[in-house]
Amino acid sequence: MSANTAEIESLSVAGAGRGLVELLSSMRFAISLLTVICIASVIGTVVKQAEPAVNYVNQFGPFWAQLFGKLNLYTVYSAWWFLLILAFLVLSTSLCIARNTPKILTDLKAYKENIREQSLKAFPHRAEGRVAALPQQAAEELGQALVKGGWRVKLQQREAGWMVAAKKGAVNKLGYIAAHSSIVLVCVGGLLDGDLMVRLQMWWGDKAVFSGAGMIADVPARHRLSASNPTFRGNILVGEGTHSSTALLSQPGGVLLQDLPFSIELRKFIVEYYSTGMPKLFASEIVIHDKETGQALPQRVEVNHPVRYRGIEIYQSGFDDGGSRVTLRALPMASAIEPFEIAGTIGGSAPLTNGREKMTLEFTGLRVINVENLGKTPTDPRQDGESRIGHAIDQRLGAANKTTARKELRNVGPSVSYKLRDAAGQAREYNNYMLPVRLDNDPDTVPIFLLGVRETPADQFQYLRIPADPEGDKQTFLRTRQALQDPALRQEAVRRYVRQAIPAERKDMAEQLSASALRALNLYAGAEPSGAASGPGKPSAGLQAISDFMEANVPQAERERASEVLIRILNGVLFELVQISRQAAGQPLLEPNQKTQNFMAQAVLSLSDAFAYPAPMSFELKDFEQVQASVFQVARAPGRNIVYLGCLLLILGIFAMLYVRERRLWIWLSPAEEGGESRATMALSSNRKTLDGDKEFEHLKERLLQGST
Repeated sequence: MSANTAEIESLSVAGAGRGLVELLSSMRFAISLLTVICIASVIGTVVKQAEPAVNYVNQFGPFWAQLFGKLNLYTVYSAWWFLLILAFLVLSTSLCIARNTPKILTDLKAYKENIREQSLKAFPHRAEGRVAALPQQAAEELGQALVKGGWRVKLQQREAGWMVAAKKGAVNKLGYIAAHSSIVLVCVGGLLDGDLMVRLQMWWGDKAVFSGAGMIADVPARHRLSASNPTFRGNILVGEGTHSSTALLSQPGGVLLQDLPFSIELRKFIVEYYSTGMPKLFASEIVIHDKETGQALPQRVEVNHPVRYRGIEIYQSGFDDGGSRVTLRALPMASAIEPFEIAGTIGGSAPLTNGREKMTLEFTGLRVINVENLGKTPTDPRQDGESRIGHAIDQRLGAANKTTARKELRNVGPSVSYKLRDAAGQAREYNNYMLPVRLDNDPDTVPIFLLGVRETPADQFQYLRIPADPEGDKQTFLRTRQALQDPALRQEAVRRYVRQAIPAERKDMAEQLSASALRALNLYAGAEPSGAASGPGKPSAGLQAISDFMEANVPQAERERASEVLIRILNGVLFELVQISRQAAGQPLLEPNQKTQNFMAQAVLSLSDAFAYPAPMSFELKDFEQVQASVFQVARAPGRNIVYLGCLLLILGIFAMLYVRERRLWIWLSPAEEGGESRATMALSSNRKTLDGDKEFEHLKERLLQGST
């Protein structure tokens, strides 16, 4: 009884093993794995990979960002489950090849000459006829004719006659092996060039991700991978005049440091531009210093033209700031601080304080060239509906380079980016342009200085536009803003405005106009409440305060007319305030012309928007010394050639399966009743029914048989 039970258990285990192998090698299992891989690849394409964690929190929210992080959706292609699926796909496809290859190879050698005569009559392509020779001679002649036509032939003698068995296009079955083998090779190459080797070293090699800060030379050995690491892909930042031999491999939660067998020295970073100001070439003049031999090898790395040394390829991945030195000048925006200058290095920081508040100025970026599209969408002067439709069609049809928007690319000069971080650690990011920008080609248009600010990296910069005065500076705007906070200067501006606006014979209106002008200027300066509740982040000054005052105190039917009068008075008083500030600074007064009118129109808007500026000061770029750096991607990819071989096999395999038809031909020859002839029965088999197959059979029938039917 025990022997029988053991035998039953052995058979059960063997059956379960065969079932498991059957499942793993089945097509439905492989297709399921491919479907999951495709879905994961789509996720890896849609969701930006290896971004800072705060970016995902801003995009998905805290809950989903944490959940997606647990599922490794931010590093899909190096996730353990993705690598496991690839491994199972390799296993499944390999088992499928192992199961079917012996059958395919056996079938390649077989001519199936043992087929019965009666079976030939069941084929769709069949014919009967005569051959003017005895069966043996006829078989030899037909065989030679088929060989000349590219067929492989085998003759079989039987008691009742001769069988001619031929085949053509057998490479079709090899296409199956090639296509499936290509999947294995591509997956194996992907596993070798992916993070599998790095993960194995982390799991079994006592390597750990480094998430701290400090100098690269001080990072412990357990966070470093040796120069003999068989496969890796990382980035290395090298500034001009410096060298580095350690690449950073991004990992969830930190980085791993990859030591290289050589160091890269950056002699010069080169950028070439088109006439439009757009870059056309990024290149780096480098020197490779071999640690083992001490050899120094000058090289040039360009985009799409990497350098290969000791099995490691060096790509031009990008560029960055290499520690440029900048000098910034602080300008008062919300408080009466004295302007001062501060110097720093991009990537560094400097403390700021006014006695009570403490802030940190972080120098984050310098861009020497900023190419912007300052073109405007052209308007169609025609008014009738038919012409507008025709114009719209004409704009969208024709040459491929025709667009509805006119492009005018222009270099608007250098810009500096910095952050102001308060004592609580909260920071805003600022981006200020060094030079004033003219937004069109009208000579009367006032150039403007752009001061950008955003709350988070996910937001777009919002720009305060400050008009440039006739001296090409911000000083008139800044002095006017300071004068706006002085009650005595506001009174003086009102007095001058009233004196010019009221004729001598209408002195009785001076007091009323003076009161209205002073009320408007005080509301604009934020010195008088508007009478409306201000929401969070809503300024209680500027044009918003004027609007709130009108809504709270003027009936709706009279608001439009009253607003026009009040804004006209405000513009006149602000013009006098500008003249007072320029006169106090010893500058010439503004001439009453179109350019001055454009300056005042922009100044009124800018002074209003400045009340919402979130910092007590702004920093303008006064001077800089640019130091550039190259970002190189260094990769050792032994699986690349394997992937190339897999792609080649995939092309050949698909071509063989789709464009090569396997055909088998049989001709049974038996003695005819008339002497010297043979009766012939011919049949053709093909793996695909096509019109070419029908034509080929008709051609063979006419060529080989006489009197065929």
